[in-house]
Amino acid sequence: MQIDGTAAIVTGGASGLGGATARALAAQGAAVFALDLPAAVEQAPAVDGVTYLGTDVTDPAQVEASVATAAASGKPLRVVVNCAGIGPSARILSRKGPHDLGLFRKVVEVNLIGTFNVVTLAAIEMAKAEPLDNDQRGVIINTASIAAFDGQIGQAAYAASKGGVVGLTLPAARDLAGSGIRVLTIAPGIIDTPMLATVSDEFRAGLAEGVPFPKRLGKPEEYARLALSIIDQDYLNGEVIRLDGALRMAPR
Repeated sequence: MQIDGTAAIVTGGASGLGGATARALAAQGAAVFALDLPAAVEQAPAVDGVTYLGTDVTDPAQVEASVATAAASGKPLRVVVNCAGIGPSARILSRKGPHDLGLFRKVVEVNLIGTFNVVTLAAIEMAKAEPLDNDQRGVIINTASIAAFDGQIGQAAYAASKGGVVGLTLPAARDLAGSGIRVLTIAPGIIDTPMLATVSDEFRAGLAEGVPFPKRLGKPEEYARLALSIIDQDYLNGEVIRLDGALRMAPR
């Protein structure tokens, strides 16, 4: 499916994986609508072809309004990439006590329910687009994590939420097949995003050492290139693709 001349939504689009994907889609001629929290949007760099919309992905009304803005752009909404997410760490039991249920609920709400919310509301508009070859109308790419398969100590909430995104992939692809919408998921490994910007070089080197090959951290631009490849390959559907340099996470 061609990107040029389409509208695209990218959640978490102000920085990191989402920021790189928004820029890559805009460079290919898409009118990109980058959804992120208002504070993140205020700090986002101006990019030609990218419109930032302050949006909480867990709020149906806010998402519906942002999807409507994208759909009214004059270009058909054919691409959605869900990158919004959070990843706080806490053990189920620790010296501080049990895992806070509110924190667990919040992580699931943002990472899983927020993803589902955007998928559902965006699919309504995507299904209205004129069909292309083979009756396709668009593609939705969600973001999980290798933690969905190799969750580490302290990642109970994060791994559970991302495992939910993995589990959503195939049934969502089947549900939306009749509307000509493909659904896939990327499961990144350790990517060099702003979340890692505050750690020491020594710590970063230790993370990179654990990756079999190439022995380095992943780059947001590599995630973006994979997303573009998924959009281009029409026969890819209902699959989860790991982007991790063959890394399998140790318990800690």
